Amino acid sequence: MKPRPLSSAGRPDVASDDGDRSTDLPRCGPLPARLGAATPGSEEPLAVVAAGPAGAGRAEVLAALLGQPSGMLAVTPGACLVVRHAPQATRAAYVPGYRQPLGYGADQLAAGPALARPPRRVELSLPVPLLRHFTLVDTPDSGTLGMAGGRLLLEAAGRAGALLFVIAADQAFTAAELDLLAELGSSPVEVFFVVTPGVAGWEPGPGGAATGDTGASVPSPVRSGIPDGAVALSAAAHRAALLAAVPTLARARWFPARSPVLPELQRALVGWSVDEGLRRASAEPPVPPGAHERVAVAPAAARGDWADRLERQARAGAQRIRQDLALELAKIHLRVVQEIVFGVGSAGLPQLLDREMEALSALATTQCDQAVRTLLHDAATRVLGAPPGEGVRRRIAAAVHWGLVDHSAGRELDRVLLVTSTAGVAELTGAGAIDALAGYPGAERTEVLPPLAVALSGGCWQHWRSPGNDDPAGARSWAQRALREVELELTREVSRRFEVIRLSISTVLTDAVDHGILLA
Repeated sequence: MKPRPLSSAGRPDVASDDGDRSTDLPRCGPLPARLGAATPGSEEPLAVVAAGPAGAGRAEVLAALLGQPSGMLAVTPGACLVVRHAPQATRAAYVPGYRQPLGYGADQLAAGPALARPPRRVELSLPVPLLRHFTLVDTPDSGTLGMAGGRLLLEAAGRAGALLFVIAADQAFTAAELDLLAELGSSPVEVFFVVTPGVAGWEPGPGGAATGDTGASVPSPVRSGIPDGAVALSAAAHRAALLAAVPTLARARWFPARSPVLPELQRALVGWSVDEGLRRASAEPPVPPGAHERVAVAPAAARGDWADRLERQARAGAQRIRQDLALELAKIHLRVVQEIVFGVGSAGLPQLLDREMEALSALATTQCDQAVRTLLHDAATRVLGAPPGEGVRRRIAAAVHWGLVDHSAGRELDRVLLVTSTAGVAELTGAGAIDALAGYPGAERTEVLPPLAVALSGGCWQHWRSPGNDDPAGARSWAQRALREVELELTREVSRRFEVIRLSISTVLTDAVDHGILLA
């Protein structure tokens, strides 16, 4: 008899208790980087994700594309900036620990409210015609992302559909950037590159904005002493160096950042959005098969063992996800300790751990969504006698979703876990609280369960950024306790969610068996 694999806590994995391996769920391993760069669903809004190293003038390029002062796009370091189209200019910050967004002045000089911790995203709405075609998402500098931030960037680019990578003429691609671009090169994501003369090559205008022929933030490398030819040659050199390491990006388009080229970049982005919009619109029919038709139950369902198999699958799936999350938290602990000792130190601990928790939340949510889809599909197949069509699956999923409240024992599933300054975990409920944790929210969720969400409270930021708490040994001990509490809370939450989802699926399908037809 083969030994069972052990989790990080030394617990044996749960095997199927009937000896039938067909009852097992697919293995949900750590969130693969390629998962984030998958083909986006038709419901996802078109977006262009901007990325690149610090000092490349990325904010100036985006400001030039939008015809806005570069100060308008300034956000707290580490936060994502999501720029959408709207008739009126507005700006709001989404901060973990709050149920409502906090308003910022739309003026570039307007000061925001004093916050206990930085926001995860800032949403800026502008009456700019270009934003009618796609949303623009600016991400933190690539050198500050780390492993967790790289996963989040890939996931955002995969849902958005396009990446705009900005690099300066005197910079080189790092190993982490090449790994990220290699993942994107083997995905459907469209990649655009802009090579700039760097921050020193942008001519400052009134108020610190870079100005050019259009009166907006347009780079002017010629007037600043850097000729157009030098930037173009640097773009060619960067492309050759990149293709030597990532040949799959040969289709990517390159643009030297000079005034005549920016309209070409705008046309290229608009052209991509038109083609991608048509592709997504035609990917799925307006009304999926089985959305309204009568669906009969298989005659053998009444005497089948589908309910017992559903229970075993739910129990095995929950155990496997708990085990994977425990392994991921152990890896996070190692990375955090390494950064405390050799990298960011105690003062950088909140930013580091908060990004790790954001990536962990995406991992847990992805695994739960995949497992629930498998549970629902397998149980419905056994009850209906054939795999359900997309329309039937959506009907069952909607009924299961509405039934969650009846089986949750009065405890909301919309929960945010907030790590406190005492290494404990507090909770905040409500859909608004969960929405504040997304760096790039994308489309409205259609999954049965709400996402799992973990973040650091404002008290953590205040505690570890205080000069009196610059203690690496204390930070390591605190991080260990905090991650252990997160593991315990996630373990309880995953177990509770799978029990609730099992009961809800069982109720919906039992009603179908009793009546002989699907009632959803």
